[in-house]
Amino acid sequence: MRSIAIDGPSGAGKSTISRRLARDLGFLYVDTGAMYRVVGLYALRHPETPIAEALENIRMDMRYQDGLQRMYLNGEDVTDAIRRHEVCRAASDVSALPGVRAFLLDRQRSFAKTHDVIMDGRDIGTVILPDADIKIFLTADAEDRARRRYDELCARGTAPDYQTVLSDLRKRDYNDAHRAAAPLTPAAGAVIVDTTGNTFEESVRALKRIIRKKLRL
Repeated sequence: MRSIAIDGPSGAGKSTISRRLARDLGFLYVDTGAMYRVVGLYALRHPETPIAEALENIRMDMRYQDGLQRMYLNGEDVTDAIRRHEVCRAASDVSALPGVRAFLLDRQRSFAKTHDVIMDGRDIGTVILPDADIKIFLTADAEDRARRRYDELCARGTAPDYQTVLSDLRKRDYNDAHRAAAPLTPAAGAVIVDTTGNTFEESVRALKRIIRKKLRL
């Protein structure tokens, strides 16, 4: 099985680009950020429950429909709910907890044992798939990433103002880089790709070139 790890900060375009690459190259796409959002959603819905106890109550399922990943929390399809702005914030908080990361580790690795996968997140190349065939660190400047996130939220009708999105993104960047458990950093041997100013198609083409060259596709 072949594995491609794509890491990077919030708003770098990891999910949309990885999803497209998986479709075009015939790989299975695994959005690990969605798993943290499911935990974050549960935490928002049950603020009185300690996270260790909350994990015991979470039954998380990942299903694929027309090639797209859909997330289920205790039988409920929460694919759309976990994309709300407040859930993204909660995901950042819970992702800093070692217990949450351990809870999801085996689930994430199991996909790579049975499928050719493109997996994106913040510690795929450093922790989840340290032996991935290709490691890519996808980034862009904060303002560019905030604009992309703001446009995405506007399209869903859930956006706060741009400055709030930018402030939250910078806070998440800081939290991701300074957390004790698996801080955000490029993996050893990762190819760093800065997509500042790129269109979506330009970014996809840049990553395809890297992947095809390394895997000789």
